[in-house]
Amino acid sequence: MRHARGYRRLNRTHEHRRAMFANMVCSLIEHEQIRTTLPKAKELKRIAEKIITLGKRGDLHARRLAAAEIRQEAAVKKLFDVLGPRYRDRQGGYTRVLKAGFRYGDMAPMAIVELVDRDPAAKGAADRARAEAEEAAGD
Repeated sequence: MRHARGYRRLNRTHEHRRAMFANMVCSLIEHEQIRTTLPKAKELKRIAEKIITLGKRGDLHARRLAAAEIRQEAAVKKLFDVLGPRYRDRQGGYTRVLKAGFRYGDMAPMAIVELVDRDPAAKGAADRARAEAEEAAGD
């Protein structure tokens, strides 16, 4: 029986798991779609839903709680300025997990985690902006 086993450990320490999911939530907020293994994706969904709910609240206390959890100011800003208003009328279910086959090297089941009603232009936007800035600086 698995009573009182509330989350997947993923063979990591508590600190490693917390830092990993903080980074994954930041990536999900920035790109609005990421690819990872299926167990990580299912666990990430739980964490991301709670963070987006904080973004919907929009008050100072929610902003500080989100900043303490994900620790990247740019992600917190996008969470409260873009994602919070986008999901204002939705009662949950902000993320979607799609199975994406198996990884070539070790046959690990892969999944795509994406935000519902995502902006397709957000994926890779930071890389495109950086490349354009480098190109402009080279001219």
